[in-house]
Amino acid sequence: MRRRLLAAVLLVGCWNVEASAQSNPVVNSARSAGLIGERFDGYLGVRTAIPPVTRRATEDVNIRRRALYAGLAGRRGVSPQEVGITAGCSLLARVAVGEWYLLSDGVWRRRRAGQAAPVPDYCTGG
Repeated sequence: MRRRLLAAVLLVGCWNVEASAQSNPVVNSARSAGLIGERFDGYLGVRTAIPPVTRRATEDVNIRRRALYAGLAGRRGVSPQEVGITAGCSLLARVAVGEWYLLSDGVWRRRRAGQAAPVPDYCTGG
């Protein structure tokens, strides 16, 4: 089920939502500085205190993601949370070296050089 849902998420524009986040210089700067990172549930997370402009930019990305997940969930008959977690599989797989990410255990981690992209077992069916 997750693989089919993941394919649907990709088809309806998960990449477009992430592309818009990547094109936001405030979000890019905050990622590079380690202030925010991808979360397992398909949203950006805040790791530490951030300026108001960064908080607004992060919230804007999350609002757009939430709308995308809700729309897809309604069409697929699943919960928005399931869509978000499935989208999180793709988003976590794209975490760059040096960026931070949060898995479902609640621990923030930083991807190191030579380290594989963070892909939880449930993303691969394992």
